[in-house]
Amino acid sequence: MKSDRIDLGLTGYDELFMSTEERLDAKKPKVDELPLDKLKPFKNHPFKVMEDEEMDRLKESIRVSGVLLPALARPTEDGYELISGHRRLSACRTLGMSTMPVIIRTLTDEEAIITMVDSNLQREHILPSEKAFAYKMKMEALRHQGKTSRQVGEKSQTSIQKVADQAGESQRQVQRYIRLTELIPELMDMVDEKKIALNPAYELSFLKKEEQVDLLDAMDSEQATPSLS
Repeated sequence: MKSDRIDLGLTGYDELFMSTEERLDAKKPKVDELPLDKLKPFKNHPFKVMEDEEMDRLKESIRVSGVLLPALARPTEDGYELISGHRRLSACRTLGMSTMPVIIRTLTDEEAIITMVDSNLQREHILPSEKAFAYKMKMEALRHQGKTSRQVGEKSQTSIQKVADQAGESQRQVQRYIRLTELIPELMDMVDEKKIALNPAYELSFLKKEEQVDLLDAMDSEQATPSLS
């Protein structure tokens, strides 16, 4: 039987007596001023916090105007795990501040990873290593969410496609970046420093770890880096 009840589009009785301004304000995320020592970095955070010109501009902005954009964190047993806002946290600590504004949300591990990656990929400058590990973390998080009942192989492929679509990259390019996570740290650093181009780096990632070490030694002795050929 069809209900005669009229849906006013309201979530509670109290909203009937709220002004439009009050209703919008009630739906805004709550911002808390949290002590910096209660904020812990995200586990395996793939994005580097560097002391560069961007950090200098951020510190100056915070010094003059405060933290304009709240960070995002989730509660843990002994504090809060930072999801976005690692650079703001570092800047606040350098400036000698004791607290910073944070939005607190309860998120699963997968939701936290996806949110962390998406919020940081909006940055202007991103290193190849940051993209590589971020794409891999997000792909695995999407896979673990188990929102499809397909076979594992198909699920992985779907996850990579989602990462690619949301990042504005081709699926092949995302796969190539993820492959870079197989490089030893020394070679990955050389990719970040633009001493090794992306295409040769992708090919080098198929070498065994000990072979990569041997190659690194040869590069050092010859004072040369490999080309794609």
